[in-house]
Amino acid sequence: MAFKKLAIGNDHTAIDLKNEIMAYVQEKGIEVINVGTDSPERFNYPISGYKVARMVADGEVDGGILICGTGVGISLAANKVEGIRAVVCSEPYSARLSRQHNNTNIVAFGARVIGVETAKDIVDAWLGGEYEGGRHQVRIDMIDEIQKTQKLAAAEE
Repeated sequence: MAFKKLAIGNDHTAIDLKNEIMAYVQEKGIEVINVGTDSPERFNYPISGYKVARMVADGEVDGGILICGTGVGISLAANKVEGIRAVVCSEPYSARLSRQHNNTNIVAFGARVIGVETAKDIVDAWLGGEYEGGRHQVRIDMIDEIQKTQKLAAAEE
């Protein structure tokens, strides 16, 4: 899947990194919608996590990028939205494999964890990953089953 439009969200700890990544992605010809904060005042990351996830789930954008202090909290918030598979990464290998094996639709990372160049490498790996389907789809279907029913038949057998 070629990404044409992404949403980006952040909290107050990640303004500078968000701006760097937003410009980097735009240079690649990808439209970016900023739903994060641009204020250094305390901002609760679940707001941006939810907004980006909702836009992805509703098909308004092809995917999303989330940045908070560690990337963990904002990705947890996003993963509460049905249909979202957000991954937090601190290196590019996991970002690429998350697209290839898990068909992730949001990538997250931490402004207090990685620098700009590593963030760019993660974004490149994630954008360049292509979902392989096949045996991986069975597992995604199981994740979707848990999300929809709060149960997993295979685990209860």
